[in-house]
Amino acid sequence: MAQKGVQLDRETLISCPICLDLLKDPVTTTCGHSYCMKCIKGFWDGEDEKKIHSCPQCRQSFTPRPVLLKNTMLAALVEELKKTGPPPAPADLCYAGAEDVACDVCTGRKLRACKSCLVCLASYCDKHLQRHYDVGPLKKHKLVEPSKKLQENICSRHDEVMKMFCRTDQQCICYLCSVDEHKGHDTVSAAAERTERQKELEGSRENIQQRIQDGEKEVKLLQQEVEAVNGSADKAVEDSEKMFTELIRLMEKRSSDVKQQLRSQQKREVSRVKELQEKLEQEISELKRRDAELKLLSHTEDHNQFLHSYPSLSALSEPTHSSSINIRPLSYFEDVTAALSAVRDKLQDVLREEWTHVSPTEVEVLLSAAEPTTRAGFLQYSQEITLDPNTANTWLVLSAGSRKATFMEQHQSYSSHPDRFTDCYQVLSRESLTGRCYWEVERRGGRVCVAVAYKNISRAGGMESGFGYNDKSWSLDCDQNSYSFCYNSINTRVSAPRSSRVGVYLDHRAGILSFYSVSKTMTLLHRVQTTFTQPLHAGLRLCYDFGDTAEFCKLK
Repeated sequence: MAQKGVQLDRETLISCPICLDLLKDPVTTTCGHSYCMKCIKGFWDGEDEKKIHSCPQCRQSFTPRPVLLKNTMLAALVEELKKTGPPPAPADLCYAGAEDVACDVCTGRKLRACKSCLVCLASYCDKHLQRHYDVGPLKKHKLVEPSKKLQENICSRHDEVMKMFCRTDQQCICYLCSVDEHKGHDTVSAAAERTERQKELEGSRENIQQRIQDGEKEVKLLQQEVEAVNGSADKAVEDSEKMFTELIRLMEKRSSDVKQQLRSQQKREVSRVKELQEKLEQEISELKRRDAELKLLSHTEDHNQFLHSYPSLSALSEPTHSSSINIRPLSYFEDVTAALSAVRDKLQDVLREEWTHVSPTEVEVLLSAAEPTTRAGFLQYSQEITLDPNTANTWLVLSAGSRKATFMEQHQSYSSHPDRFTDCYQVLSRESLTGRCYWEVERRGGRVCVAVAYKNISRAGGMESGFGYNDKSWSLDCDQNSYSFCYNSINTRVSAPRSSRVGVYLDHRAGILSFYSVSKTMTLLHRVQTTFTQPLHAGLRLCYDFGDTAEFCKLK
């Protein structure tokens, strides 16, 4: 059997048609087909209710259910194949799996398709595709990579290939559709529409690729900036460590010198004092001796003996002068301590004054966190804003927990207050704003101004007290169809899609103020980079129509 190279047909001889695997306990039915014992029994178990059993391949029926016996020859062959390994399937017998496109011509177990024909609307394996290479008319057919979506090219109404495109309805159609329900529409061939859209696609790709290149350049620049910041910071840290090390070394040297000087002075003064002490002790001893002699002489009864001995007593030496005994060392040490204390105070003053040049505030501004790019990023800085009724113009009514301002048709009977705006229909927030803050304003009606201002903005004086018309406030004027930014009476037009909601981002320390149009996305309207010298307050101004409103939104 192996001498002549007789090829075993894996599909018909050693594979079970049910499980498609090598036969296990092979059995053969009376019609000649072979199965795994377990597979055919399971198949027939499902037919027990009909009391007629059939072959899964040829459908021959058996009554009664056959008794199955093991096919010993096939079993031996399978065992031999298990030892040597089954012969590999030929290259042209690549069977289609669950994820593959199967050949539409193959019968039985289908082979994997290698091409699909857009004219035949069928997929072919290498064997059945050959006619498309050999037969003249078939050579003109359009072959593509295997596709499971060929039926989507068939018109569900006319069962024709859709070779046209209706630009009016933006859909693929067949020729019959073009003369029927799409009659009079702008129709072209699918190929022509593909050509046009291919151009658009290429244009889109070029735009995307350009944006990718630009983005990569920006990423590279940002990476370079990161490296520059890291390098500069590392060098500054290294230099500062060196300088502080030098300062510490210098201070330790000065400390050692002062200590040595103090100890030397201590030694000198102690030596001087001990020398005086010894001299005094000697004098005291001599005086005690003379005192004893004089005492003895004073008790002599013989007058002649007394007079004879008295001149022989030597005169007393001069006593040690009291001025040589003083407490000068204590004064000396106190002077050194006072001098060092003065040096310490001067050094602290120098460090305090010079440190402002490298203060943490300036470092934070220099390396402040980047402005958020998404609404979720802004919302982490959300600030609840309420309006201060003592600042509200008498034409405004506050509601919704003092978050909403409405322009009224008549004056309100507010009490007099020095913080109230008298000439402009505007109001400030209760909260003073520092650090990083974000809030949103929902507006209804005509013109509304969303602003920030210092607390000491003028409350009267015509438009000079209006937000944006002085150097103490910054204002975004939101009209029905346009925006403009105003500061110190200078207006800047802003082009952007209209939205009823405005977002405001403030980084007080970094001097950043940004206004955004908020809808499904956030569009930057205007950004200010300046230096804020006081805490800010949020503000609103309503200008034209009675009933217009502006409300600070709840974001948490």
